[in-house]
Amino acid sequence: MDLLTMKNELSVKGKNGTSFLLSGVIIWGIITILFLQSFEINTKNIITLYATGLMFPLAVIISKIMKVDWKAKSNPLGNLGLILNLAQLVYFPLIFWAFISNPNEVLVFFAIITSAHFFPFGWLYNTKVFYILSPIMVLLIFFIGLILNGDYLWVIPLTMLISLVFLNLFLFIDYKKKVSITSGFTKDFNF
Repeated sequence: MDLLTMKNELSVKGKNGTSFLLSGVIIWGIITILFLQSFEINTKNIITLYATGLMFPLAVIISKIMKVDWKAKSNPLGNLGLILNLAQLVYFPLIFWAFISNPNEVLVFFAIITSAHFFPFGWLYNTKVFYILSPIMVLLIFFIGLILNGDYLWVIPLTMLISLVFLNLFLFIDYKKKVSITSGFTKDFNF
């Protein structure tokens, strides 16, 4: 099996990683609600970090509902998605630094790191959607962070939530296009 075929197979079987991204929609929704509350900023930041612990369990549940095979044991690229997700943890010291030096910036750092880590998935799933939307999300959060300057922080998670909805939508379209072009990768192509 050639590389392009492996990437397309992984894209179809894993449904472009949408189970993880839908989990992200839920988490950024929780974070948006959290930042609309009147808690102290450090409390919000700590709860935000705890909320991220829901990512994997939610993704597993959503994967079962959507019948997603994101492990794809028969595909040598199957574990690469998990490795690319874990790679974002390397950047967490930046979030901890922001937590110590300027707690109002934690959310900006976290949103930018999250958005940027989507970029290599464009290669893994053979889709331009990640290549296009990841930098747009990064720049959007960056400029919103500059404009807000620590005020109205709830706008940042709301922006992430909306961006993730669009990312899922475009990835679903890409997935459906691949399913209509190719056949034989999965038995169940529907969500």
